[in-house]
Amino acid sequence: MLLRLNQASRIIKSGGKKISLLDTINLNVKEGEFISLMGPSGSGKSTLLNCIGMLENFTDGGYVFLEEPVHSMKERDKTKLYKEYIGFVFQAYHLIDELTVQENIETPLLYKNIKSSERKALVADILDRFNIVGKKDLFPSQLSGGQQQLVGIARALISKPKLLLADEPTGNLNSKQGIEIMELFAELNIEGVTIIQATHSESNAAYGTRIINLLDGKIVSE
Repeated sequence: MLLRLNQASRIIKSGGKKISLLDTINLNVKEGEFISLMGPSGSGKSTLLNCIGMLENFTDGGYVFLEEPVHSMKERDKTKLYKEYIGFVFQAYHLIDELTVQENIETPLLYKNIKSSERKALVADILDRFNIVGKKDLFPSQLSGGQQQLVGIARALISKPKLLLADEPTGNLNSKQGIEIMELFAELNIEGVTIIQATHSESNAAYGTRIINLLDGKIVSE
């Protein structure tokens, strides 16, 4: 089992009131699955992804990732765990404007003790795989939305994560670019990458092997 959530909740305080963003979520994810999270805005999709990706914390319940009890780990150990095993793809790309395509993709490798020559080789491989070798010296502002998203995915995959989390990955793309990104995810999944995506799109969700519907922070159907 890649990860298990047991009665996992996230409650925040706002203006003296408690707001439940996620409510007693139970979820098991096996390696190699492709899960689509669906639900209206505010249903908790992004919060669930962020908590699984350790960018935010569950406030209650259990979270076990690769048999490690995330819910009782120190922040430092969590950071190490997600940098090692989790890749994130955001709707807003989150590329670093001042860095070239090549430098953006290389960023996650700088956190690991990987020699410069090996980093260059890994980046060259992934530029080649994504057909963006010709773009390597450009800056994000010089790319189309689809190209920026490709760079974002390449960056998420460079450290060979076990789990790829994607939050509305085609939200800012035209339909042709969106299909290309989803086809790429399908291909990565066949190669063994576990994917969890949050999406509004029925057609994107259909690429998943499992669809989970959320409403008001609860799983309402699978």
